[in-house]
Amino acid sequence: MSRTYVETEQDKIQTNVKEILKQAEELKEVFSRRADVIDSEGIFPYENFADLKKMNFLSLTIPKEFGGQGLNLLEYLQVQEILAQGDAPTALSLGWHLGVMLEAAENRHWQGSAFEKVSSLIVQERLLFNLAQTERATGSPSRGGTPGTIAKKEENGWRLNGIKAFTSMAEALDYSIITADLNHTGKKGFILVDHKREGVSVKETWDSISMRGTKSDDLVLEDVLVDEEDLLFVEDGRSATTRGWYLQVPAVYIGIAAAAKNYAIKFASEYSPSTLPGPIIEVPEVRRKIGKIELELFNARQVLYAVARKWVDQPEQRINMASELAAVKHIATNSANKVVDLAMKIVGARSLSASNPLQRHFRDVRAGLHNPPTDDAIVYSLADAVLSQEEHI
Repeated sequence: MSRTYVETEQDKIQTNVKEILKQAEELKEVFSRRADVIDSEGIFPYENFADLKKMNFLSLTIPKEFGGQGLNLLEYLQVQEILAQGDAPTALSLGWHLGVMLEAAENRHWQGSAFEKVSSLIVQERLLFNLAQTERATGSPSRGGTPGTIAKKEENGWRLNGIKAFTSMAEALDYSIITADLNHTGKKGFILVDHKREGVSVKETWDSISMRGTKSDDLVLEDVLVDEEDLLFVEDGRSATTRGWYLQVPAVYIGIAAAAKNYAIKFASEYSPSTLPGPIIEVPEVRRKIGKIELELFNARQVLYAVARKWVDQPEQRINMASELAAVKHIATNSANKVVDLAMKIVGARSLSASNPLQRHFRDVRAGLHNPPTDDAIVYSLADAVLSQEEHI
């Protein structure tokens, strides 16, 4: 293969990514005009997802061999940060769909031809997927624990019973990948569920004041029979701790922070009280706060994209990156909260107005602190990782 050919192929890839990022910027502007209504009415952003489907964004992380765009983790996170500046619930929801497919693309660990089948459904029919793991009794899967949802083997497949909490996009999903205890053995299976199957329903429980548009309601499975081949894989106890695509969480919250920064700067550039000769952006304290905002965003982005780059460039290291992934989430989500707080201090009491986007950013960005893994779990895991290393020195 000639060097010229290699460079040409790399140029094509870069051109494709640039075009996708340009499209993300266009979608961001459209989404931002709908964000207040989505939040105030607590509705799922169907219009936004219609636009995403129209622009083939549901297939961004599906390999090109199956008709997708083939984005890697680093490129996917860039898209997420941009879209979140327009509407965070839309970006976070899309991120779950794209992340599930990215993990499958990276690992090719689904049994049989399931990955090719699902990829085809997404590319050709624009169907929406999510991973449903959390349960009220066991909490987040990041803290361990066997699912309360039971998959019982029958002659014609698997019989499912259970309830999955906080299932983002529940009412709009075409398929879910649910976790279940296989035959009460303690083995965790990941099972594909078509929402058209009898016994699948959604119970409206999402009453959060943050990320209202994700519509993270309960997914109810009552005597749902799925095919034997719908068991995609059985977890080996290792992969759950090294899911690089979970970095979409910090990427989205950095996006929220960026939107808050942009609003605060625009406000400060235009607001000129009678007590000042010009706009408040000329006030030293306002400028100092803007500088602190930029420093927080710089640090968060550097950490996020450096770790994502390592994930892409050093796949052999992925199994050892659990602590790094967790640290990124801690740093980025806390920085994002600081940024929004500083932006609100620049704008002042107006930021608490129901018509002001900063109050929405404030509520949405708080959710990042509660997305698993939480701060306490991250700190303990980092300590365990360090102490474990010390024991082997």
